[in-house]
Amino acid sequence: MTEQKTWSQRFESALHPAIARFNASINFDIELIEYDITGSVAHAKMLAKTGIISAEEGEHLVAGLEKIRQEYRQGFFRPGVDAEDIHFAVERRLTEIVGDAGKKLHTARSRNDQVGTDTRLYLRDQIGQIRGQVREFQEVLLNLAQQNIETLIPGYTHLQRAQPVSLAHHLLAYFEMSQRDWERLGDVCRRVDVCPLGSGALAGTTFPIDRHYTAELLGFSNVYANSLDGVSDRDFAIEFLCAASLIMVHLSRLSEEVILWASQEFGFVTLKDSCATGSSIMPQKKNPDVPELVRGKTGRVFGHLQAMLVLMKGLPLAYNKDLQEDKEALFDAVKTVKACLEAMTILLREGIEFRSERLAEAVAEDFSNATDVADYLATKGVPFREAYNLVGKVVKTCLAAGKLLKNLSLEEWKELHPAFEGDIYDAITPRQVVAARNSYGGTGFVPVRKAIEEAKCRLNS
Repeated sequence: MTEQKTWSQRFESALHPAIARFNASINFDIELIEYDITGSVAHAKMLAKTGIISAEEGEHLVAGLEKIRQEYRQGFFRPGVDAEDIHFAVERRLTEIVGDAGKKLHTARSRNDQVGTDTRLYLRDQIGQIRGQVREFQEVLLNLAQQNIETLIPGYTHLQRAQPVSLAHHLLAYFEMSQRDWERLGDVCRRVDVCPLGSGALAGTTFPIDRHYTAELLGFSNVYANSLDGVSDRDFAIEFLCAASLIMVHLSRLSEEVILWASQEFGFVTLKDSCATGSSIMPQKKNPDVPELVRGKTGRVFGHLQAMLVLMKGLPLAYNKDLQEDKEALFDAVKTVKACLEAMTILLREGIEFRSERLAEAVAEDFSNATDVADYLATKGVPFREAYNLVGKVVKTCLAAGKLLKNLSLEEWKELHPAFEGDIYDAITPRQVVAARNSYGGTGFVPVRKAIEEAKCRLNS
């Protein structure tokens, strides 16, 4: 048996049950219920203020809506597929509570501008929460950096040993990425913070509404200047998904490094039991599940961005049912980013331990100080390119002899070039190689300490 929908008397037959299920969005847009109620409260107050409904009716509507909010929070209001979407579910329950006055709530409003408002209220709130998580993540990075200013780690280009760097400097690179994420979310939020309510289905309304009053009640900074744009714009959602994707890029890059560092081949970190799992058949293993999951979930958020771009690329103005597909992508991306930020914050705060002895060995067992030999010669007046070629030959000779640069005798150095003196040994120690790089933004201990203080100021501003 099929049910006759209450949303229109235009149709002579009821919707097929399978089509009703296919058409319904209540299973996922229930996420918007409190935002829908908040938007409806503001709309009811505006209707009363402008005289479209009486003040008494406005009070009844607001009281009824707040009752629904409490029913939902207490678990008593759980609409099903028969409600089609959250907007109808709330309106139907409101009419049950306050009577025919509930039917007046939808005056001067369409589901098109209603859902746009709900989605913006939701996303504005979620962006605030995610920015807070980014700040917490940055604080953990900063604390780790402070503890490891003079801890050295191999720096890589092309995943080949390049030059040693301060571990704090390495961690602060992710702080800077996260700072851009935090700022980018703020930029997105400014475009989320525009109210479409009052745009109607597409062309505005004949009622004497006050859109700016409604926007003020909802805390929006601005209102859409064009009703067609107001109901069909999803740029803000795409921009958020772009920002979310970049957050995931940064988390995934760090995850990849943690995975490498935790391997026996690198051995730079030890995973603590609270943030690792074992193998079902290999008892010796400790798996880096957290960073692996973050790395895997990154593609999920990328997919939502691509889906939203494809969704929007061919839509004519104004609202189309296709736009129902924006919510699951948006909701899942929000939940995924929040979960990954939380997991990576916990991992860095209490789930890994850097193995300082192994790191010290790593920076002392390669030729990552070769550039400093060339720099040394350059300070003695040898043209850098000539010094570069000379050091390349030195490295080749050392490799053939199974030696490191630090193992060459002073006589061997002088045979290579008379400019070498006994101070070459100090110049190529890993600690001095790092300490000497005092250019702004460099890995030297002095600029790293300054960078940490600047980072603290940014977090506290």
